[in-house]
Amino acid sequence: MKSLKKLIILPVILLGLIASAQETANRFFYELTYKPKKDSARLDKVMTTLDIAKDKSIYQDFTLPAQDSIIKSAVEEMEKTKTFKDMSKMIKWPKFSYKIYKAYPAMTEMYVDRISRNLFAYEETLKFDWKILTDKEKIGTYNTQKATTEFGGRKWTAWFSTDIPFQDGPYKFYGLPGLIVKIEDDQKNYSWLLSGNKTVKDWKEFTYAEEVNAKYGMSNEKKIIAKDKFEKSYAAFKQDPMAEARTQIPQNMLSMKMPGSDLTIGEMLKNQEKMLNDFFKSTDNPIEVVQVTDKKKK
Repeated sequence: MKSLKKLIILPVILLGLIASAQETANRFFYELTYKPKKDSARLDKVMTTLDIAKDKSIYQDFTLPAQDSIIKSAVEEMEKTKTFKDMSKMIKWPKFSYKIYKAYPAMTEMYVDRISRNLFAYEETLKFDWKILTDKEKIGTYNTQKATTEFGGRKWTAWFSTDIPFQDGPYKFYGLPGLIVKIEDDQKNYSWLLSGNKTVKDWKEFTYAEEVNAKYGMSNEKKIIAKDKFEKSYAAFKQDPMAEARTQIPQNMLSMKMPGSDLTIGEMLKNQEKMLNDFFKSTDNPIEVVQVTDKKKK
């Protein structure tokens, strides 16, 4: 499932951040090559990351986190000048906006995404039926070994390295005796390749942009609900992504201009609605073509 979490930037961002606990994490960069449209041969690429901290890992599209310094600079300028800056024209938006949390050591998984202004999640207990083969291959600087599994209606081939002592991998994949270096389905709809890693000191779960947005109305508190309820709510959000916003903004405010801008509030909402609709229409080829139920099966 592809989804959206950070495409609505608050029109006015004031001072202050929510402080959060900091720690050190290992960040692994995976280049994801994927086919957004199932009836097209076109491939897209996006950088994703797997952050492995003390008690959990977090997988996500790295497009927005990589621009945190740009966002911070823009926010500080808005605060200083008291004017609105249309960040949609200066920021590259993510291809995927969900996060996958894995809790160590149980490896309970949590799929997290934003539905309108709130952060929702559902939990899963997945068990991958890996078949570890004798094939070995050098991928970049990594010594790897081959393994296969089936998941989400697709057949997957993975290459893992016991030189990296984490039994984890991109997206929901985990459970091999070493970090997954490469994994792809047999039709090459989705292919992840480990392209680098670094140690992140003072690591935080949320980015600067997420912390600022949370300060002013977009909660970062995860509301865990049943998977079927999550999917139903998300489907409704895709059908009308600005439904909640329309109920919260009085009609007489729509013609008001944003501070220091010729753009009205109504025009800003229409721009955001188009951006969200374009996002949702950008793919019809999900990673999981068959949804997996939480019954400890593959």
